Amino acid sequence: MDEVFATNRAELCGTVTALPRYSHESRGIRFFTFPLRTRRLSGTADTVNIVARESLLPSGGLLEAGPVRITGELRSFNNKSGVGNRLVLTIFAREIAPGEGGDENHIALTGAVCKEPTLRVTPMGREICDIILAVARRYRRSDYIPVIAWGQQARDVADAPVGTQLAVRGRLQSREYTKVIDGESFQRLAFEVSAADIFPL
Repeated sequence: MDEVFATNRAELCGTVTALPRYSHESRGIRFFTFPLRTRRLSGTADTVNIVARESLLPSGGLLEAGPVRITGELRSFNNKSGVGNRLVLTIFAREIAPGEGGDENHIALTGAVCKEPTLRVTPMGREICDIILAVARRYRRSDYIPVIAWGQQARDVADAPVGTQLAVRGRLQSREYTKVIDGESFQRLAFEVSAADIFPL
C-alpha cells in the first residue's frame, strides 16, 4: 500500500451539487474542483470540496445523477489571498466511482501533534479538545489538519506533548462561525475532523 495512503485516507459517498470547474495545472496535469454533499446521521449536511485530476472525470464533465464515491486523501493549504479562511481543507481524489447505499464520510489519519492542544467547554457543557495534526505527505511536505475530540477522549489527549503521534478515525465536518474584521462581521465556514476514535501510537 502507498505509504501516504496508509496515514491519510478519506472515503466519502454523497451527492455532487455543481459541475466541476478548473482549479489549477501542475506538471502538465489539469485539476478540477467540485462540491460533494454528505449527510450525517442527524440529517445535517456537510459540503466538502473535492479536487480531482481531469482524467478522473468523465468526458464532457461530471458525473451522473445519484451518489458518487470518492476515495482519496485529506489535504490542506494556506490561503494567502486574504479572502476567506486561511487554512483550506479539500479531499484530493484518487478514485471516483458510482456510490451505493447511504452517504458516508470516513477519515483515517496518522500524524504528529504540532501545537499544544486546547481543552475547552462548549456552551452546552461538553468538553472538547482542539488539536492540529501534521500528517506527512510526499516530498517532505505535510498537511496540517484541525481535529476535535469530545468528552473522555478530549481529556485523554489534552495533555499530549507536541510531537506525539496520534491515530485518528472520524469524519470531515463543517461549521459556521463569525469573524470580525475592522468592526465588521463576516460569516465563515471552517472544516475539521471530528474524531470518533483518537489514541497515541
